Amino acid sequence: DGSNHEISDFAAHLDEVLAFCGIAAQGGRRPMPAATPNLPASARRVQIEAGRIAKSLVFRAGRSARAVLVIAAGDRRVDEKRVEQALGEPIERATPEFVREHTGFAIGGVAPLGHPRPLATFLDASLRRFDTVWAAGGTPQCVFPIAPAALLAAGGGREIEIG
Repeated sequence: DGSNHEISDFAAHLDEVLAFCGIAAQGGRRPMPAATPNLPASARRVQIEAGRIAKSLVFRAGRSARAVLVIAAGDRRVDEKRVEQALGEPIERATPEFVREHTGFAIGGVAPLGHPRPLATFLDASLRRFDTVWAAGGTPQCVFPIAPAALLAAGGGREIEIG
């Protein structure tokens, strides 16, 4: 089905992005045998608490129609009003087609880095409570570890309180 090929292609691309940003991957990409149905199942699969999952949520800016990436702790809900305030315009949920067009990834596997073009990016400040978080590696079957500070530096985003 090509999923192993997709994972290895993205792993190489991710390493290139991190190296370009001067960040060494913290090792230990964890391929999962199958997509997990939800975030708690993903956390159990990699044996971590849900808050350590850095979920990548994509929104569409209401006026400019640009893509907005919110990287949030897995145990937090995103207060969209806070994101709108930080962005300076309203946001709405993105369609699956919009997500793939702007990130290169399907919903469920959106990586926080390596997009085809820059996104307006906001990082949940609560991720700082962890030394390492786990983010989607480009498919629902792969996650990788990264320090929140490195994620912020590599993604060129802004840290905000999201919830």
